Amino acid sequence: MANVVVVGAQWGDEGKGKIVDWLSERADVICRFQGGHNAGHTLVIGEEVYKLHALPSGVVRGGKLSVIGNGVVLDPWHLIAEIETVRAQGVEITPETLMIAENTPLILPLHGELDRAREEASSKGTKIGTTGRGIGPAYEDKVGRRVIRVADLADPATLEARVDRALQHHDPLRRGLGLEPVDRDGLIAKLRDVAPKILAYAAPVWKVLNERKRGGQRILFEGAQGALLDIDFGTYPFVTSSNVIAGQAATGTGIGPGSIDFVLGIVKAYTTRVGEGPFPTELHDEDGERLGVRGHEFGTTTGRKRRCGWFDAVLVRQTCATSGVSGIALTKLDVLDGFEELKICTGYELDGEVLDYLPTAADQQARATPVYETMPGWSASTAGARSWADLPGEAIKYVRRIEELIQCPVALLSTSPERDDTILVTDPFAD
Repeated sequence: MANVVVVGAQWGDEGKGKIVDWLSERADVICRFQGGHNAGHTLVIGEEVYKLHALPSGVVRGGKLSVIGNGVVLDPWHLIAEIETVRAQGVEITPETLMIAENTPLILPLHGELDRAREEASSKGTKIGTTGRGIGPAYEDKVGRRVIRVADLADPATLEARVDRALQHHDPLRRGLGLEPVDRDGLIAKLRDVAPKILAYAAPVWKVLNERKRGGQRILFEGAQGALLDIDFGTYPFVTSSNVIAGQAATGTGIGPGSIDFVLGIVKAYTTRVGEGPFPTELHDEDGERLGVRGHEFGTTTGRKRRCGWFDAVLVRQTCATSGVSGIALTKLDVLDGFEELKICTGYELDGEVLDYLPTAADQQARATPVYETMPGWSASTAGARSWADLPGEAIKYVRRIEELIQCPVALLSTSPERDDTILVTDPFAD
């Protein structure tokens, strides 16, 4: 049976939640493989709207196993609160429907405090624009071999040793930022209190997933953020602290790269970004404002207004290559309804030369200016279209031109937040 990885192919906020939910109906297992609760998925099912941050999108689908993989960094207190919120909406969440990898790193209160203190202390031009939720510092502790993992919660002696090791690093760091030392005993008490609530869901995820795969079950892997925020291949340093690209699905769950059969890249029909960093096609005019208003471009997690711009085919072609995308799901086409003309970035001009990729050096990224191709817009509505016949001719031409420029086919086309307003071209789960 096919296993599918879903990745955002821009800077996040591409509409992954709806697509993952649309696909999850046919999957048996849905896995989160990276990121933290700084990302959000909004799911619209009938009259109910679910806003998920740490929980996999599959939790709202009965009879599915949802998995939080080891590639995620997990705030245990946030997770418990989110579980209670979703339960209040009528969703059943039990250890039979939700599983957390035993080797998942934990986000502690000290991580959020450090995150916010650093951002406040940063000078103009050096702020990353983080959500201040501690995701970056938690990943730092993971790599520094001083993080507390889910399995550590089960043994008091191990837990205390892990806390002491972490504080050897954090207390001197906090002094330099003007923060008080961590209350060691208070932190240990909080961890002991939350431990049984988290351990109820703990399991060797790598083992379970491999068994499910051998049993012929379909596995759907969902990422957070977007590939342009990847720690290696994104617009560094204005990136997230984990690998976002599709290869992380294997590392972040322990299932192995040979188990991935289809990579679906989620792509918005225009471009948006939250936070700081380069954005070659950003618009500071009426068109940019119109995209933001019509697209309801505010972050699910933070409520921050997103920066908006024309579709950048150069960046999407790049992310399709680094993630090995098999096909894209093009979302929010309906937001472009009514524009007299549309622009697509086909290259960048830098120092008198036209580039067909975004350079790695930060100063070059800042100086690169987009080379545009203009296409006619359409006046008819695409909202709610469920077949190609429902689309205006100019909208079809726009989609086909995107396929040519990014060198990747459209597998799905989304025309509204409603899950059924989707045109299926290629079934990612086809065997």
